[in-house]
Amino acid sequence: MQAESFRVELTGYAYRMLGCPGEAEDAVQETLLRAWRHADRFDAGRGSLRTWLYSIATNVCLDMLRSSQRRARAVDLGPAAEAGAPLGEPLSPSAFVRPVADARVLPAGDDPAEQAVQRESVRLAFVAALQRLSPRQRAVLILRDVLGWHADEVAGLLATSVPSVTSALQRARATVRRAGAGEPLDAAGRELLERYCRAFERYDVAAMVAMLREDATMTMPPFPWWLRGREQIRLVLQHGDGSCEGARMVPVAANGTTAFWQERPTGAGGAYEPFALQVFEVAGGCISGITTYLDEDPAAWGYPGQDGDRAQRS
Repeated sequence: MQAESFRVELTGYAYRMLGCPGEAEDAVQETLLRAWRHADRFDAGRGSLRTWLYSIATNVCLDMLRSSQRRARAVDLGPAAEAGAPLGEPLSPSAFVRPVADARVLPAGDDPAEQAVQRESVRLAFVAALQRLSPRQRAVLILRDVLGWHADEVAGLLATSVPSVTSALQRARATVRRAGAGEPLDAAGRELLERYCRAFERYDVAAMVAMLREDATMTMPPFPWWLRGREQIRLVLQHGDGSCEGARMVPVAANGTTAFWQERPTGAGGAYEPFALQVFEVAGGCISGITTYLDEDPAAWGYPGQDGDRAQRS
């Protein structure tokens, strides 16, 4: 069987379901192992290899979700802090929705419209919104709205009825809409982030703050601490410890958009080292959210010379 050729798209499916690239890759590995062990059960007359693999992957993800807590963003875990408040104790990485490199979850394709849907459906805000759904609602919404399956196909995969799928889809769409999944990044948004990053490298606080929405949020996993509001963010940036000065921002393709590794000159001889991964949300021509992952493993993002065992697997 050519099951291996489906690895990236299955990983994208599992990532949307689970909210964590490491867990998604574990789920796909288990999926492919089960497919290999039970290859004799595959019947091409009853459906395609792709459909069969998605059926296995769905069951694997549902099994994993039975024993795990719901991943979230810091804004879902408690009230906003005030500038100057302590960060608090770090939470387990499993508490948060994790970022992912595009190459791990977005298969290459020739259809620009399909590619756009795929990119939008792995944006951090959208994946976080998915985590508010029950596991079966997640599967229904992803299979129907992201992957374009017909209702009868989803019903067959989940061993349920078409009316049940339709009802679950309506509830899932309403929940995701209420959660707010942000806006896709267009050319103007990319230019906005480029200007923000240049201002960050100069550590021009006034310029950075001017690009924020009035109700913008700032979060810093693995800490539950978060801020809401341009003025609160300004105070934190303005009265920081100076450790961000001299940093540079290196773009990476992540979550269907452009994220940035913040690198600091802390290595031998002032060499730049990765410090944190920053993921942005843009709405209405302004930056509406900044998530700074302080606990991302640089080795997982292709940084040479980094000790992958030093950081917990994300």
